[in-house]
Amino acid sequence: MATVPSLSKTYRAIWRWHFYAGLIVAPFLVILSVTGAIYLFNEEINDALSPELRFVIPRAAPTPVSDMIRAALAAHPGAATRIDLPATPDRAATVFVTPDAGEALRIAVDPGDARVLGSYVYERTLVGFADDMHGSLTIGTIGDRIVELAACWALVLIATGLYLWWPRSRKGPAGLLYPRLWAKGRLFWRDLHASVGVWTVALIAFLILTGLPWAGVQGDLLKQVTAAADIGYPASTRGYGAPKSVPMKAALREAPWTLEDAPMPVSDATHADHPGHGLMPAMQDEAAVSGIDDIVQAAADHRLASGYRLFLPAGPEGVYTAYTYPDQPQGQRTLYFDRYSGHLIREIRYADYGWAAKAIELGVQLHMGNYFGRANQILMLIPCIGIVLLVVSGVIMWWKRRPAGRLGAPPSISDVRMKGAIALLIIAGVVMPLLGLSLIAVFLIDLMVQQLRRPRSVREE
Repeated sequence: MATVPSLSKTYRAIWRWHFYAGLIVAPFLVILSVTGAIYLFNEEINDALSPELRFVIPRAAPTPVSDMIRAALAAHPGAATRIDLPATPDRAATVFVTPDAGEALRIAVDPGDARVLGSYVYERTLVGFADDMHGSLTIGTIGDRIVELAACWALVLIATGLYLWWPRSRKGPAGLLYPRLWAKGRLFWRDLHASVGVWTVALIAFLILTGLPWAGVQGDLLKQVTAAADIGYPASTRGYGAPKSVPMKAALREAPWTLEDAPMPVSDATHADHPGHGLMPAMQDEAAVSGIDDIVQAAADHRLASGYRLFLPAGPEGVYTAYTYPDQPQGQRTLYFDRYSGHLIREIRYADYGWAAKAIELGVQLHMGNYFGRANQILMLIPCIGIVLLVVSGVIMWWKRRPAGRLGAPPSISDVRMKGAIALLIIAGVVMPLLGLSLIAVFLIDLMVQQLRRPRSVREE
C-alpha cells in the first residue's frame, strides 16, 4: 500500500502536469469548443442568416443541371468544379466556381428556373469561418498541427484531472458530483471544476477521439494503419488506375474520410483529341458542362436522384464523381463515371469499408451532431459548454491562488515514483506521435528549468 508521503508526492506531481497542460491548451480548447458548437448547428445558422440563398419555391420539374452551371458561370465567369444538388424541391442548388479573378465562390441557383440567387465566399460566412478555425485556426498546416496538439494534450488533461478528482478520503458527493453552492471563493470554483469535469469527461473524450482522424499527423497514421490491416478503405480500390491516378481528396479537395487516400479512377482518353474533348484550360471546359446532364441521368439510373455532390472532371482523364454524405453513414455511396462514355466505372458503398473505417465514419457523424438529429446536436453541445466552464473555472482557481506577480505553478517534485503514469505517457506518445514529440520537448524544458534553478555550486559538482 502506498504511504501518505509517496501519495502526496504523486498527487502534487500530477497536479503540476495538469496545471501546465491546462495553461498551454486552454485558449485552443475554448476556440475548438465555440467553433464546434457553431458548426453543430451549421444548417440552422445558414438558413437563418441567408434564407434567400437557401430556399426556393418548389417546381414540378427542375431545369437541366448544365443550365444551372451555365447560369452560375454567366454571372461569375470561371471554372465550375462541383454542384451540390438539393435533397428536397424547396432547396437551392449550389455551384462551386473558381472565378477568373478572386476567391472561390459558391453560387446559389434555383433548380426550377436556373435563376442565380446570389453568391458567397464560404470562409467569409460565420459557419465557414468556424469550420476553418476549428480545423486549422485559419492558418493552414501549422494551425492544423496546433489543433492536433491541443486535442492530444486535452487527453492528458482528462487523465490527470480524473486522478486529481478521485475521492480518496472525502465523504459524500458534495464537491465531487455537484458544487457546494454555499461555498465561497476558490472552493466554489474548485467544486464547479470537479463536478462539471466528471459529468462531461466521457463526452469530451469522445469528441477528441472522433475528431483526431481528421488531424494531419494522427489522421494520416490512422489511414495507413487501417489500410495495412485491411480494415480501412476497400482493398479493391488500391492501386486502381495507377500510375496515373491521384488520391481522391487531392483531386477533389474533399472526400469522405475513408476515401481520402483512395486512388481516383481515370476516364478512357482515347477520344481526348476529338473536338470538344481535348485538354482545355479549366476556365473553358464546356465539354464537361455539356456532358453533365447525361451523368445526372446515369446517377438516377443507379438510384442516386437527389441530395448528392457532383464533381466535374479535371482534364482529359478526369471523371465525374458523385457521392452522398448523409447524416447516417450507412447511406454513403461514391460513384465514378467516365467523362466520355458516361458509363459507371466503379461504385463504393459504406458496406465495402473495413470495420475500422465504418466505426470512424460513424464517429464522425456523431461528432458533428448529425446521426440522430436534434438530440445528437444537443448531446454534443454539452461537452462544448463543459469545456468552456472547465477552462473558466480553472483560470479563476489559478488566479485566486497565485501569489501576486508570480505564475503560481505547483512546485516541481523530486524523487517521485510514477512508473505507471510514465508508461502510459510513453504508450500514448507512440500511438500519437505529435503528442510524443511534445512530451519529449516538455520533459527537456522542465529538466533545463530545474537545472537553472539549482544553486550554481550544486550544478558544477
